[in-house]
Amino acid sequence: MPSVSDAFRSRLNDTFTGGATGKPAWIDDLEQGTDAGFFGPGSATWAVHGGKHTIVAGVRALLVQALHPGALAGVADHSRYREDPFGRLAGTIRWIYTVSHGDTATARSASDWVLRLHERVRGQYVDGHGVTRDYSANDPDLARWVHLAFTDAFLRAAQRWGGPIPGGPDAYVREWAEAARLMRVDDPPESEAELRAQMNGYLDRGELAVTARTRDVVRFIKNPPLAMLLRPGYRAVYEGAVSTLDPRHRSMLGIRGRTVGPVELPVARTTGLVLDGLGSVLGDQTGSERAALLRIARLQREHQGDAVV
Repeated sequence: MPSVSDAFRSRLNDTFTGGATGKPAWIDDLEQGTDAGFFGPGSATWAVHGGKHTIVAGVRALLVQALHPGALAGVADHSRYREDPFGRLAGTIRWIYTVSHGDTATARSASDWVLRLHERVRGQYVDGHGVTRDYSANDPDLARWVHLAFTDAFLRAAQRWGGPIPGGPDAYVREWAEAARLMRVDDPPESEAELRAQMNGYLDRGELAVTARTRDVVRFIKNPPLAMLLRPGYRAVYEGAVSTLDPRHRSMLGIRGRTVGPVELPVARTTGLVLDGLGSVLGDQTGSERAALLRIARLQREHQGDAVV
């Protein structure tokens, strides 16, 4: 009879792989390739994108992205996030970890594939100034906002619940700027200060807005259609994500954490305990990282063999 931990692991895997059975084939494919990739072991990117704090980062990134009416329109108009929320999540996870752990050719190919998908994501939205605008998911301004939201979310979650970042926050922002360039974002931030300045620019220019659609999406993120077994843990993950938001973003979204009367409770420890529990069930090393290490070890053996010859 399957144990509770087996059932829990199965539910988690279903969630993060969009219902795929077994390990997704794209992870095995990362063992192939001809170089160590854009980053490699010991990089800031591997440190920030490793560990279970990335689950908190994903929730936080979705909340922040929802503040841009154009980015939100693309999701609402062209994705089946309500009918298949975890299918979309699985696709995002695939791209992030392919760029993080794949070889450079695979990372470029995965990014080109996403860009091609984005070509048909077009429509109109009302911006923060009440002006109707056309949008395309590949518009540099929208792509920049998505990049900033992800970068900031992963960095803040790693700072709160992760381990040391080699080279510090600036190293991570500088390294992950390569992912932005793969998605045709010009002049991405290359330091923590530049990241904060570019994000503040959207606020200062009045480009962010909260509408009925924003509030609807936030309600969905707060209470997604998860299996009952996962809901208590997800609640702690969600509250942890909220606790790391920029106060101005949080104020715009109108989100409050768990309170006792007027006092908001600290949640970092509870979120950390849940993440530790996830690590004990799923392991602390991602499948894509293991595949990358196997690829790099193979390349090293081949190089040593060539040197002997």
